[in-house]
Amino acid sequence: MNSQLAQIIQRRDKDSAAYTRGVSIPTEPIGSIPRPADLLAAMTSHGAGEVDDAALAAIQERAVSDTLAALTSLGSPVVTDGEQSKPSFATYPIAGLPGLAPDGAVIPFADGHQRQLPRLTAGPFRYQVYAESYLRAAQQHSQVPVKQAVIAPSALSLLYPADGIDGYSREQFLADLADEAEKDIRGCLDAGAHMVQLDFTEGRLSLKLDPSGGVLDSFIELNNTVLERFSEAERARIGVHTCPGGDQDSTHSLDVDYTALLPKLLQLKAGAFYVQLASEPEPDKILAVIAEHLPAAARIFVGVTDPIDPRVETPEEVRDRVVNAARYLPADRLGTCDDCGFAPFADDVSTSREIAFAKIRARVAGTALAATELGI
Repeated sequence: MNSQLAQIIQRRDKDSAAYTRGVSIPTEPIGSIPRPADLLAAMTSHGAGEVDDAALAAIQERAVSDTLAALTSLGSPVVTDGEQSKPSFATYPIAGLPGLAPDGAVIPFADGHQRQLPRLTAGPFRYQVYAESYLRAAQQHSQVPVKQAVIAPSALSLLYPADGIDGYSREQFLADLADEAEKDIRGCLDAGAHMVQLDFTEGRLSLKLDPSGGVLDSFIELNNTVLERFSEAERARIGVHTCPGGDQDSTHSLDVDYTALLPKLLQLKAGAFYVQLASEPEPDKILAVIAEHLPAAARIFVGVTDPIDPRVETPEEVRDRVVNAARYLPADRLGTCDDCGFAPFADDVSTSREIAFAKIRARVAGTALAATELGI
């Protein structure tokens, strides 16, 4: 852990530990934390053939351990591995998958940059890596509950080309994808994940690509096909995260009306929803829609820190955002989170590791302040 990060952790005021112990409003990170410089360098060298697999794995393990230690030191009651070993939040299952071409679906961002998914060229579709492996590695370095982010099957459905694949129908692909997504989630549940979080950032984007909502409906149907395979008790430990896609300090769908997504999003058969809110210009409008469509037993984690904004929120700002959310949502079904991961793609260095941890500290502290003010 570098000295700058250590200073951030040490800046916790003397009563921080007192108000972060026993937080009665749950608070959780979304997932990714910016990778340390030595890991980014090692990844580049590994891609060039200058660092072998074992050396890269050792650096990744150290980054995971440091990330978990920092989150714990900041008072986070639930931690993640920060996705230090993932190539990206979306593509981890297909790293090394044969039958991929580089010219798949393009995701445009507001600042002009793009991300591009690969294109599937042959079946059958099988995950090459399951998220359980990341979870078990993290659990070896953590004394507090660990949650695990997985990619929603709807995102991976974009790998299948519009003109089809000879001998491998879209229907068979979707059946294989559902089986693999179930295996990915179930492995994490069986391994003891505190929560399994489906990253569903493509939901809002789908309304930009297809304002009629047909693509979004197909995404909801596919994701529910997988979620319905789990028991009610299992679904209580499965959540869905939505945001307008943060990457390199830009988004892909913040300009899409959030209220067009939320009623359908809340039809997903999940026990929790992690909803980006801090970066929304009209949070009260969004909260009113969530309240209107609130599922019977789900908990809503509202975003109280904006990973794209370089300014670090104060605990008091976070407190006020939580208290305002409690005007619309039952306090006993309310939680807090960051709007999005801080570096969903491994090469995203737009936010520093230090700022990410400072924002997390504010979230944890501000959530505890809100719990005190709300008397819970």
